Amino acid sequence: MKIAFLMDPLENIQPETETTSHLMYECNERGHTVYFLEPHDIYIRGGQVVARMRNITVQQGLTMAAYWQETIRCAKQEHLVFETITELDALFLRSDPPLNYQTMEFLQTVNNHVFILNSTTGQILGNSKLYILNFPEIIPETHVSRDPSRLRKIIDDFGGAMVVKPLQRFGGEGVIKVSTRDRENLNSLINYYVRAYETYSRREPIMVQEYMKSVKQDGDIRIMLLNGEIIGAMRRKPKKGDFRTNVHAGGTVFHHQVTARERRICEIIKEKLIADGLYFVGIDLIAGKLVEINCVSPGGIPRINQLNNDRLEKKVIDFIEHNVNRMNPSAHRKRA
Repeated sequence: MKIAFLMDPLENIQPETETTSHLMYECNERGHTVYFLEPHDIYIRGGQVVARMRNITVQQGLTMAAYWQETIRCAKQEHLVFETITELDALFLRSDPPLNYQTMEFLQTVNNHVFILNSTTGQILGNSKLYILNFPEIIPETHVSRDPSRLRKIIDDFGGAMVVKPLQRFGGEGVIKVSTRDRENLNSLINYYVRAYETYSRREPIMVQEYMKSVKQDGDIRIMLLNGEIIGAMRRKPKKGDFRTNVHAGGTVFHHQVTARERRICEIIKEKLIADGLYFVGIDLIAGKLVEINCVSPGGIPRINQLNNDRLEKKVIDFIEHNVNRMNPSAHRKRA
């Protein structure tokens, strides 16, 4: 099969800990042809969606470190492959947020001709933290506004600590805890986040969410879902002096056995995720409540693998191969 990865520059990836590198490695080990491209490499030629890509298929059986060095070497070669997107079998959209909407628009027309993970429609719908509002019965108390006075009143009325989240960032970036006990800083932070110096229409709406006290001691749970089914999970605890559990923010990971309550949450969101083409996601839970759905380059596979002695990337590529053959069963495709 021809499988392409639209992603960030290879030099920016830490291959041992990144989900994308493990997916690519598994494709290469199965004998698939692997391509690399970035969001700006998509364009339109003669009405068709085309990509300028590099073939980064290398020899099999290498260690991850050696494999990654070889892929970087391939990516630095001048030779480019100009491929119509519909000639690909599968396309992974693994570029970190924020979402490149122009790229999504270019790819929107080929969703039914090449298997894209996750679908462009799904990523447009799900990339914002607002996506959890589809499931009001299983999320913490949540508000979104661009009005500083309304946000302050929300926090006042709540009467306890709350978490402020920008809608489009990832990895815990910009997530802060606020309360009414520090009024001067609270006002300043809210004004900064919503860009209160702008006219109302140009301000940035932000999410204000109930702070779950248990996160300091128990952390949160990251569950990886594939086609709505649980394939792995881990607990993440924040470093001392922080409440953010994200590994990028210094969090530590631990083994976790999924509970009945957590399985029920996964069942509640399953149908909506699949309907929106969000087949591979990472969801975050705190104290039995859904706090985030990560669908744009969701991560966690390497760390869950280490905790459970597993190879979750094999399940993802199995899923890709199955769906490619379902879309075009008569095509002759190279399988491992």
